[in-house]
Amino acid sequence: MEAYVTHFEKEQIGYLEFGNPAGNSLPSSLLGDLEKQLELLSNSKNIGVIVIQSAGKGAFCGGASLSEMKSLTNLEQATAFFMGFANLINRICLLDKFVFVRVQGKVVGGGVGLVAACDYAIALETASVKLSELSIGIGPYVIEPAVSRKIGNTAFTQLSLDAHEWKTAAWAEQQGLYAAVCKSEEELDQKIYKMASRLAGYPKKANQNLRKLHWKDTAHWEHTLPKNAEITATLALEKATQDILKKL
Repeated sequence: MEAYVTHFEKEQIGYLEFGNPAGNSLPSSLLGDLEKQLELLSNSKNIGVIVIQSAGKGAFCGGASLSEMKSLTNLEQATAFFMGFANLINRICLLDKFVFVRVQGKVVGGGVGLVAACDYAIALETASVKLSELSIGIGPYVIEPAVSRKIGNTAFTQLSLDAHEWKTAAWAEQQGLYAAVCKSEEELDQKIYKMASRLAGYPKKANQNLRKLHWKDTAHWEHTLPKNAEITATLALEKATQDILKKL
Protein backbone atom coordinates (compact mmCIF):
# COMPACT_ATOMS: atom_id res chain seq x y z
CA MET A 1 0.00 0.00 0.00
CA GLU A 2 1.25 3.45 -0.88
CA ALA A 3 0.48 6.46 1.28
CA TYR A 4 -2.81 8.09 0.27
CA VAL A 5 -5.65 10.42 1.18
CA THR A 6 -9.12 9.97 -0.26
CA HIS A 7 -12.64 11.13 0.43
CA PHE A 8 -16.17 10.09 -0.45
CA GLU A 9 -19.74 10.96 0.44
CA LYS A 10 -22.46 8.62 1.65
CA GLU A 11 -25.89 9.43 3.08
CA GLN A 12 -25.16 13.03 4.15
CA ILE A 13 -21.81 12.01 5.66
CA GLY A 14 -18.45 12.91 4.16
CA TYR A 15 -15.62 10.48 4.85
CA LEU A 16 -11.96 11.55 4.81
CA GLU A 17 -9.54 8.63 4.91
CA PHE A 18 -5.74 8.48 5.03
CA GLY A 19 -3.29 5.62 5.01
CA ASN A 20 0.44 5.09 5.19
CA PRO A 21 2.26 1.75 5.50
CA ALA A 22 4.61 3.48 7.96
CA GLY A 23 2.16 3.20 10.86
CA ASN A 24 -0.26 5.70 9.33
CA SER A 25 2.27 8.44 10.11
CA LEU A 26 1.87 11.83 8.46
CA PRO A 27 4.50 13.29 6.11
CA SER A 28 4.05 16.77 4.63
CA SER A 29 2.40 15.40 1.50
CA LEU A 30 -0.38 13.65 3.45
CA LEU A 31 -0.93 16.63 5.74
CA GLY A 32 -1.38 18.87 2.72
CA ASP A 33 -3.72 16.41 1.02
CA LEU A 34 -5.79 16.06 4.19
CA GLU A 35 -6.24 19.81 4.37
CA LYS A 36 -7.17 20.11 0.68
CA GLN A 37 -9.68 17.25 0.71
CA LEU A 38 -11.15 18.45 3.99
CA GLU A 39 -11.83 21.74 2.22
CA LEU A 40 -13.63 19.89 -0.59
CA LEU A 41 -15.88 18.10 1.90
CA SER A 42 -16.47 21.34 3.76
CA ASN A 43 -17.75 22.96 0.57
CA SER A 44 -20.09 20.10 -0.31
CA LYS A 45 -23.77 20.95 0.09
CA ASN A 46 -24.69 17.26 0.18
CA ILE A 47 -23.21 16.43 3.56
CA GLY A 48 -23.76 17.67 7.10
CA VAL A 49 -21.02 15.84 9.00
CA ILE A 50 -17.44 14.76 8.27
CA VAL A 51 -15.84 11.55 9.56
CA ILE A 52 -12.04 11.22 9.59
CA GLN A 53 -10.65 7.68 9.57
CA SER A 54 -7.44 5.83 8.74
CA ALA A 55 -6.62 2.63 6.91
CA GLY A 56 -6.12 -0.82 8.36
CA LYS A 57 -6.55 -2.40 11.77
CA GLY A 58 -3.28 -1.18 13.29
CA ALA A 59 -2.40 2.30 14.48
CA PHE A 60 -4.82 5.12 13.85
CA CYS A 61 -1.96 7.58 13.45
CA GLY A 62 1.77 7.39 14.14
CA GLY A 63 2.12 11.17 14.29
CA ALA A 64 4.73 13.11 12.33
CA SER A 65 6.78 11.16 9.81
CA LEU A 66 10.09 10.31 11.50
CA SER A 67 11.76 9.69 8.15
CA GLU A 68 10.89 13.20 7.00
CA MET A 69 11.88 14.67 10.36
CA LYS A 70 15.31 13.06 10.01
CA SER A 71 15.77 14.76 6.64
CA LEU A 72 15.20 18.31 7.91
CA THR A 73 18.29 20.49 7.44
CA ASN A 74 17.24 24.13 7.91
CA LEU A 75 14.73 26.23 9.83
CA GLU A 76 12.60 27.14 6.80
CA GLN A 77 12.21 23.51 5.79
CA ALA A 78 11.55 22.33 9.35
CA THR A 79 9.00 25.08 10.04
CA ALA A 80 7.14 24.21 6.83
CA PHE A 81 6.97 20.57 7.97
CA PHE A 82 5.45 21.33 11.37
CA MET A 83 3.18 23.95 9.82
CA GLY A 84 1.44 21.02 8.13
CA PHE A 85 -0.07 20.09 11.50
CA ALA A 86 -0.80 23.72 12.36
CA ASN A 87 -2.63 24.29 9.07
CA LEU A 88 -4.66 21.08 9.39
CA ILE A 89 -5.77 21.85 12.95
CA ASN A 90 -6.67 25.43 12.05
CA ARG A 91 -8.60 24.20 9.01
CA ILE A 92 -10.65 21.84 11.20
CA CYS A 93 -11.21 24.64 13.71
CA LEU A 94 -12.74 26.91 11.05
CA LEU A 95 -15.11 24.36 9.50
CA ASP A 96 -18.86 24.88 9.65
CA LYS A 97 -19.52 21.12 9.86
CA PHE A 98 -19.03 18.85 12.85
CA VAL A 99 -16.12 16.44 12.54
CA PHE A 100 -16.14 12.90 13.95
CA VAL A 101 -13.03 10.75 14.13
CA ARG A 102 -12.91 6.95 14.07
CA VAL A 103 -9.98 5.77 16.19
CA GLN A 104 -9.36 2.07 15.56
CA GLY A 105 -5.84 1.85 16.99
CA LYS A 106 -3.00 3.53 18.86
CA VAL A 107 -2.41 7.26 18.51
CA VAL A 108 0.96 9.01 18.84
CA GLY A 109 2.11 12.63 18.88
CA GLY A 110 0.53 14.71 16.15
CA GLY A 111 -2.16 12.07 15.79
CA VAL A 112 -3.36 12.95 19.28
CA GLY A 113 -3.62 16.55 18.11
CA LEU A 114 -5.69 15.47 15.12
CA VAL A 115 -8.08 13.52 17.35
CA ALA A 116 -8.33 16.43 19.80
CA ALA A 117 -9.13 18.86 16.99
CA CYS A 118 -12.20 16.85 16.02
CA ASP A 119 -15.55 17.44 17.68
CA TYR A 120 -16.39 13.86 18.59
CA ALA A 121 -13.99 10.91 18.86
CA ILE A 122 -15.11 7.30 19.16
CA ALA A 123 -12.39 4.69 19.70
CA LEU A 124 -11.68 1.01 20.17
CA GLU A 125 -10.64 -0.06 23.66
CA THR A 126 -7.17 -0.83 22.24
CA ALA A 127 -6.67 2.77 21.06
CA SER A 128 -4.00 3.85 23.54
CA VAL A 129 -2.44 7.30 23.28
CA LYS A 130 1.05 8.72 23.80
CA LEU A 131 2.79 12.07 23.38
CA SER A 132 6.36 10.95 22.72
CA GLU A 133 7.76 14.30 21.56
CA LEU A 134 9.79 15.11 24.67
CA SER A 135 11.59 11.76 24.43
CA ILE A 136 13.07 12.74 21.05
CA GLY A 137 14.04 16.26 22.06
CA ILE A 138 11.09 18.34 20.90
CA GLY A 139 7.65 18.89 22.41
CA PRO A 140 3.95 18.85 21.48
CA TYR A 141 3.87 22.62 20.99
CA VAL A 142 1.81 22.76 17.80
CA ILE A 143 -0.92 20.47 19.06
CA GLU A 144 -0.97 21.72 22.66
CA PRO A 145 -3.85 24.22 22.21
CA ALA A 146 -6.10 21.54 20.70
CA VAL A 147 -5.18 18.85 23.23
CA SER A 148 -5.40 21.14 26.27
CA ARG A 149 -8.75 22.47 25.05
CA LYS A 150 -10.08 18.92 24.97
CA ILE A 151 -8.57 17.32 28.10
CA GLY A 152 -7.41 20.27 30.22
CA ASN A 153 -3.97 21.43 31.28
CA THR A 154 -3.48 18.90 34.08
CA ALA A 155 -4.07 15.88 31.85
CA PHE A 156 -2.01 17.43 29.05
CA THR A 157 0.88 17.96 31.46
CA GLN A 158 0.73 14.33 32.56
CA LEU A 159 0.50 13.06 29.00
CA SER A 160 3.34 15.22 27.70
CA LEU A 161 5.72 14.37 30.58
CA ASP A 162 5.00 10.63 30.45
CA ALA A 163 6.58 10.59 27.00
CA HIS A 164 7.48 6.89 27.09
CA GLU A 165 4.17 5.72 28.53
CA TRP A 166 1.03 4.62 26.73
CA LYS A 167 -2.22 5.85 28.29
CA THR A 168 -5.16 3.50 27.85
CA ALA A 169 -8.27 4.27 25.85
CA ALA A 170 -10.16 4.23 29.15
CA TRP A 171 -7.85 6.98 30.45
CA ALA A 172 -8.40 8.98 27.24
CA GLU A 173 -12.16 8.62 27.66
CA GLN A 174 -12.00 9.71 31.31
CA GLN A 175 -10.05 12.84 30.30
CA GLY A 176 -12.49 13.70 27.51
CA LEU A 177 -10.32 12.96 24.48
CA TYR A 178 -12.66 10.11 23.50
CA ALA A 179 -16.42 10.52 23.78
CA ALA A 180 -16.92 6.75 23.79
CA VAL A 181 -14.87 3.54 23.73
CA CYS A 182 -16.06 0.38 21.95
CA LYS A 183 -15.12 -3.29 22.29
CA SER A 184 -15.34 -4.19 18.60
CA GLU A 185 -14.98 -2.55 15.19
CA GLU A 186 -18.59 -3.45 14.45
CA GLU A 187 -19.74 -1.54 17.52
CA LEU A 188 -17.38 1.32 16.63
CA ASP A 189 -18.77 1.67 13.10
CA GLN A 190 -22.38 1.38 14.26
CA LYS A 191 -21.95 4.04 16.92
CA ILE A 192 -20.22 6.47 14.56
CA TYR A 193 -22.81 5.97 11.83
CA LYS A 194 -25.70 6.40 14.27
CA MET A 195 -24.31 9.58 15.81
CA ALA A 196 -23.10 11.13 12.55
CA SER A 197 -26.35 10.36 10.71
CA ARG A 198 -28.44 11.85 13.47
CA LEU A 199 -26.36 15.02 13.58
CA ALA A 200 -26.30 15.35 9.78
CA GLY A 201 -30.11 15.34 9.82
CA TYR A 202 -30.37 18.39 12.06
CA PRO A 203 -30.87 21.85 10.51
CA LYS A 204 -27.54 23.04 9.10
CA LYS A 205 -27.70 26.54 10.54
CA ALA A 206 -28.31 25.15 14.02
CA ASN A 207 -25.26 22.90 13.65
CA GLN A 208 -23.14 25.74 12.29
CA ASN A 209 -23.99 28.11 15.11
CA LEU A 210 -23.49 25.46 17.79
CA ARG A 211 -20.08 24.56 16.37
CA LYS A 212 -19.06 28.23 16.45
CA LEU A 213 -20.07 28.30 20.11
CA HIS A 214 -18.00 25.19 20.84
CA TRP A 215 -14.93 26.72 19.16
CA LYS A 216 -15.13 30.19 20.69
CA ASP A 217 -11.88 31.66 22.03
CA THR A 218 -9.74 29.83 19.46
CA ALA A 219 -9.23 32.67 16.97
CA HIS A 220 -5.72 33.24 18.33
CA TRP A 221 -4.68 29.78 17.11
CA GLU A 222 -4.15 31.35 13.68
CA HIS A 223 -1.12 33.11 15.17
CA THR A 224 -0.24 30.78 18.05
CA LEU A 225 0.14 27.55 16.07
CA PRO A 226 2.62 28.99 13.52
CA LYS A 227 4.74 30.37 16.39
CA ASN A 228 4.66 26.96 18.04
CA ALA A 229 5.62 25.32 14.74
CA GLU A 230 8.75 27.47 14.58
CA ILE A 231 9.64 26.59 18.19
CA THR A 232 9.29 22.89 17.34
CA ALA A 233 11.31 23.33 14.14
CA THR A 234 14.15 24.98 16.05
CA LEU A 235 14.27 22.11 18.55
CA ALA A 236 14.10 19.49 15.78
CA LEU A 237 17.33 20.86 14.31
CA GLU A 238 19.24 20.70 17.58
CA LYS A 239 22.16 18.25 17.53
CA ALA A 240 20.81 16.37 20.56
CA THR A 241 17.48 15.82 18.78
CA GLN A 242 19.13 14.78 15.53
CA ASP A 243 21.32 12.30 17.41
CA ILE A 244 18.22 10.71 18.96
CA LEU A 245 16.42 10.57 15.60
CA LYS A 246 19.37 8.80 13.97
CA LYS A 247 18.97 5.93 16.43
CA LEU A 248 15.28 5.42 15.64
